This record gives sequence, structure tokens and C-alpha cells, in this order.
Amino acid sequence: MHIAPHDNQNKPIVDIDDPTVPLNYFNIVKLQKGEAFHFQVPGYETCIVPATGTVTVEVEGITFDKLGNRGDDVWDGEPEGVYIPVGAKVTIICTSDETETFIAGARYDKVLEPFDVRVDGIDLVQYGSDDTKTHRKIKHILGQKQHGKVGRLLVSELFTVGQGGWSGFPAHKHDTDRLPHETRHDETYNFRFRPKHGSGVQILQREEGVPGEAYQLMDGSTFMIDKGYHPCAVMPGYEMYYFTILGGLSQRSLVQYFQPTHAYQIETIPGIKDMVAKFK
Repeated sequence: MHIAPHDNQNKPIVDIDDPTVPLNYFNIVKLQKGEAFHFQVPGYETCIVPATGTVTVEVEGITFDKLGNRGDDVWDGEPEGVYIPVGAKVTIICTSDETETFIAGARYDKVLEPFDVRVDGIDLVQYGSDDTKTHRKIKHILGQKQHGKVGRLLVSELFTVGQGGWSGFPAHKHDTDRLPHETRHDETYNFRFRPKHGSGVQILQREEGVPGEAYQLMDGSTFMIDKGYHPCAVMPGYEMYYFTILGGLSQRSLVQYFQPTHAYQIETIPGIKDMVAKFK
């Protein structure tokens, strides 16, 4: 489930038909000024999001200029993205000194139209509280505002507010299509910490009442979630960010099933219901 930080040399970290998360695709592309990267992902719609720097994106004859406005890290500015139709031929060109660009994808079988999401199109949700150690901010790049223009892909960035605390809590899962209670959505994260030597922990509990597994997260860790309850936490004194990719099996809107042991805290943690409503 955990892929340790490494130089992927612009090759997919989570490729098409991955055995753990077959509904997801994920790549990190690093370029210097003037360098270009070409890609095409058959069977998957994708979204380009510069983590740092600025790029120009060319999609089948359509150009999106000056995408991204961040400096050295993901805390330096707001996200922007470009939606890429299934199987489209794409060129990413670095126009800043350098860029680290995320490519997120979800399996889909229809070809839609490309479009860009600028700062004014980001859907912001803030929830939790300092008292409950759950204070978080979500920036939806492909979220509720873009629902009618996207197939099955949801793309967001999640930030801790303050230092330390829990995310993805109350613990929940989304590994089985059984509407109206739950949907099957594969999920992939990429984590960053501030300062970079910070760390966190990802829990993956397969069954209620059965002890699960814990993984130490470092700056650049990728984590794939196919099934189970999956809260995570960051050490005191550090801030945590994670880039989130969700791909649905039968629909785009996510329906989370909260772990029965902790589900009552939906009523005690501020803003949880609003957060849930935005994943669609």
C-alpha cells in the first residue's frame, strides 16, 4: 500500500490497471524551464495539477497557458488544474525555472471536453476543530463545481490547519458498491510535510474490531487504498498535506461508510457533514 519517496524519473507511480487500485492513475513529472513532457493514458481521464512552478498544457490542439502559481512548495499559493479527456495526447511545458507536476487519473470510458480550473474555480471546505485535533482544509480541484464536466475522477488537496492532529476521521471506508450506504472508490494519496523532515502515520484497518496496519509517512510518500478504514495523523509540530485521487467504479459521487465504532463523532466534529457533501 505504501510507496516510499523516490525519483520516479517521470514514470507512473501508479500505472493503469494497478493490481491494488485499478481505478486510479498517478504520476509526478519534474521538469526544468523549457523542457516538455508528453503523455497519453488510454482508458483513463486525467487531471494535471502543478505542485510547484508554472506550466503550459497543450491538449489536442487546445492550449492552457500559465497553469500554476506556486513557488517552492504546495503551501505557497492556491492550486490550479486542467482536465484531460480519456486517451488525449498531452504536452506539458515548464515555463518557470522548474516544476513538479501531478497527473491524477481515474478509469473511464467516455471522452469529454478538456477545461481548466483556475483559482476562482477551487471549491474550499474547512472542517474539524483544534479542540478535536481534526482541523483541516480541503481544496477541491475537480470537485462539486465541476461535477457535470467530469466522468469518475475527484481530485483534491488536503491541508492540516495548525500543527499535529488527525485527518480522515471519523474513520471511514469506500470499497463496496452498496448504495445508498457506500460506493466503491479507489483512492491514492501523495503526502508532503512542512518542514520536510516531518512525518506522519497512515492506518489501514480492514475489518471492524480487528487490528489493522500502520505505515510511517515521509515527505513524498504515496499511499494506495483499495479497502478498509483509513485515518491518518501528523506528528505534533509539523504540517501535513496530501494530494488526493478518487476514482469511482460506478459513479463519481463518493459515499463514505463511517466506521460504526466512531460514527457518532460525525455529530461532534464541526463541518463533517459539509465535507462529506462536497465529494460529488
